[in-house]
Amino acid sequence: MNSADIEELVESLATSLDRALSLEDVGGVLLAYSRDQPLADRVRVNFLLSKKVPEDVSAWQLQHGIATAVQPVVVPPNEALGMLGRVCVPLMVRGFRVGYLWALQGSSDESPAEILDALPAVRAQLDHLADLLLDTNTAESEHRRQREAQFLAACAGDPAAVEVIAGWPQVHATGPWHLAVLMEQPDDAAAAREAAADPAAGLLLQRISALQATVGIDAARFSAGTETHAVVLLRDLPGKLVHADILGRYGAEATRRGGKPRRPDLMGVSEVFHDLRRLPEAYAQARRAVQAAAVDGWLGSIADYRRIGVYQFLAASSRNLSPRESVYFAELQDFDVNRELLPMLELLYDTGGSVQDVATELHLHRSSIYNRLAKIRSLIGADPLAGQVRLELHLAMKAHRWSRRPRI
Repeated sequence: MNSADIEELVESLATSLDRALSLEDVGGVLLAYSRDQPLADRVRVNFLLSKKVPEDVSAWQLQHGIATAVQPVVVPPNEALGMLGRVCVPLMVRGFRVGYLWALQGSSDESPAEILDALPAVRAQLDHLADLLLDTNTAESEHRRQREAQFLAACAGDPAAVEVIAGWPQVHATGPWHLAVLMEQPDDAAAAREAAADPAAGLLLQRISALQATVGIDAARFSAGTETHAVVLLRDLPGKLVHADILGRYGAEATRRGGKPRRPDLMGVSEVFHDLRRLPEAYAQARRAVQAAAVDGWLGSIADYRRIGVYQFLAASSRNLSPRESVYFAELQDFDVNRELLPMLELLYDTGGSVQDVATELHLHRSSIYNRLAKIRSLIGADPLAGQVRLELHLAMKAHRWSRRPRI
């Protein structure tokens, strides 16, 4: 498959629809256009010359919801931009956005209904065009798929795969490294919807988002995607500027390709390692770190494994600890129906016992914090700030959070 196949298909669609068409990728870059239709407005002429959608035109198009649309969208004319009306056809493969086909209206007075009515007749061609665009993605090449499979096998502990990737030019002698796992912040509603989604679509979204997030970043040695998260092998560098850059690009690409409202993005980072045989251990650490960040906002969006504290022990436990194994926690949870006591107490523990800091964070007077502590003391019959009681309650709180972690 090459670009000639795409151009030929766009010309065929233009003939069928009797419209001037242009095809762009999700970033607004021109991929192909029809040449036999003479009609053009100022926006189309400039687009064909520059090969890139200008920012003001892009803003007008995005204003009408094309970024999240899965059905054709009518974009009305804009006289100030010199733009006739258009119909935008999102090109999707298994829920994954690969580009947009634009059909130009004949005049500012013409209704878009004629274009919309003609689209069902060319649905098969549109689907074929989407498939061709998917094949052009670097991440979809067979060579790339095989290498990602080897990399993930190495992360899973396959000694032969570890030996193979150790010989890759972009990996060999570039250590020390650490591993990063990236994912979107889950929420209950989204998790319920996505549980029934096509796993292949999630896999493709993660693979391409990871690849695009690391293009041009020298510290990123390789990336791969699973159905739920992306994995990146990074050369160890001081600071977190590279991590923040990759995380920001990953989130933008996932939103653009997936067509979903953007949610906060998270990254878990392993300890540094010098021997690739420690890759499976690093992968486990990075997964645990991102899971901890997903349930505990105190850790921030980029969580180092060494800084996730008690979650290291909870993750390593041979069984899932139930927070209600703590009598004190179970009693407090039963009494705290308004969620006033436990969140306050956890914040107090997390901030090192500073009543003033907690009062400021919760917009309360210090006396309110002391009153709540007294209430807790009377409910459980023990001082929540005493050493062993504090340890038990704090551990139970973190176990409660850990029980809600995303399974990846």
